[in-house]
Amino acid sequence: MVRIAGFAGVNTLKQAPNAAKRQPSESGSHQPKAKSSHQDDTALRKHFVLDTNVLLHNPNSIYKFEEHEVVIPLQVIEELDQFKKNNDETGRNARSTIRALDKLRTIGRLFEGVVWNDQGGVIRIERCNRTTPFALDLDLADNRILGVAHRMHEQGMRTVFISKDINARVKCDALGIPSEDFEADRVDADWLYAGYATMRCPGETIDELYQERQLSIEQLDGLILNRPEGMELKAHDLVANQFVTLQDDSDESHTGLARVLADTGHLIPVIGSRKPIYGIMARNVQQTMALDLLLDDEVRLVTLIGLAGTGKTLMAIAAGLHKVFREERFDKLLVARPIMPLGRDIGFLPGDKDEKLSLWMQPIFDNVTYLLSTRGGGGSDADSKTTEQRLDQLVAGGKLVMEPLTYIRGRSIPHQFMIVDEAQNLSPHEVKTIVSRVGDGTKIVLAGDIGQIDNPYLDAASNGLSYLIERMKGQRIAGHVTLNKTERSELASLAADIL
Repeated sequence: MVRIAGFAGVNTLKQAPNAAKRQPSESGSHQPKAKSSHQDDTALRKHFVLDTNVLLHNPNSIYKFEEHEVVIPLQVIEELDQFKKNNDETGRNARSTIRALDKLRTIGRLFEGVVWNDQGGVIRIERCNRTTPFALDLDLADNRILGVAHRMHEQGMRTVFISKDINARVKCDALGIPSEDFEADRVDADWLYAGYATMRCPGETIDELYQERQLSIEQLDGLILNRPEGMELKAHDLVANQFVTLQDDSDESHTGLARVLADTGHLIPVIGSRKPIYGIMARNVQQTMALDLLLDDEVRLVTLIGLAGTGKTLMAIAAGLHKVFREERFDKLLVARPIMPLGRDIGFLPGDKDEKLSLWMQPIFDNVTYLLSTRGGGGSDADSKTTEQRLDQLVAGGKLVMEPLTYIRGRSIPHQFMIVDEAQNLSPHEVKTIVSRVGDGTKIVLAGDIGQIDNPYLDAASNGLSYLIERMKGQRIAGHVTLNKTERSELASLAADIL
């Protein structure tokens, strides 16, 4: 089953109870185990039957169930064989899974079960038996995979069917088979780290922040901070590069903004730039936070999420242009975005690579054109050239590079200001591939709106941008801001709020 239509709210790994550990004589060896060996501990261990789409989503999923047994129906192997020739992410994941199984095959017989870790975890391939009485048509490949889970469940095993296909999980419910989504890479989108918190405090605390240019986190002990998601936290829960909005408890107009300085235990005041950055000035407090991270050379990874029109891409490009052309801190500005159409694809595009790419990168061209125009503030040094001529000159000179993410694998990108737009359409594995390409001296910014995902295989909780935000939270060289207020136009703001 290769459809990945949606996701349930059950966490497979968290809910699976810890089975009793095997004795060293059973779990310490990496010799194959026969089927009879795991009938003795049926009451203690779970048997997870994996659907094809799980392996296509994460080839390492077979190693995520620790002391339990992972069962891969033979029909799944056949479907992986159909995908292995693809040049996209599904093809790479299919090949990775097949290679992993081939390595296990050298240890023991996969049809009998191979112990792969010291906890007694087993990976096994199960034949799809068409002779077993079953309510669904076994001539269909999808139902043959379900048939394996059904037969094991009927035999009294603690069987759980793992699939990212909602319809398959509905069928399992009708058959009385426990089923769950694979959630090893999922985060709780409702409680996603926003990058800032709000705190009410005495006015003297705010004054001290700006007078001393720092404020010890210990001075905030006993005060309650509120995250925008509705969660309360204590001062010692603050992490590196998290912002804090200070509000005077006796005067609402008296406020301050600070950021946790990594590895120091102190807050430092955040003062927005007094000069426009390529004509861009922060219009709200979240944009002030975002620009503070974008212009800080010590923060090498910045993630920005927010609704359409909140300024994510525009601020990132403005900061990149400023760092490359005004401060000359980086050699070039590299802007990339995934090739993911909205709605029905129009098919192959004519022309060479640059001509094909120009249509996909048009939103980036729009932002750069605005920043280079007199309205954007970049026209002071425009001489007699038009905005389009200046843009063509930057691209021709190699200082401004726009490209898709298709060919980034294997590259090393040093001394560049790199922006990945529409990053919500990337899987966790793709985000890992991109960030791991960053070379020495490079700063990378990933921006997107997790409420507008065009990738049919992802949602707000499983996309790579959400995954990256949670995993990199609190790292010394990483920072994040969630932007809430639309500043594009009055109409865009209205549409974002009520549509």
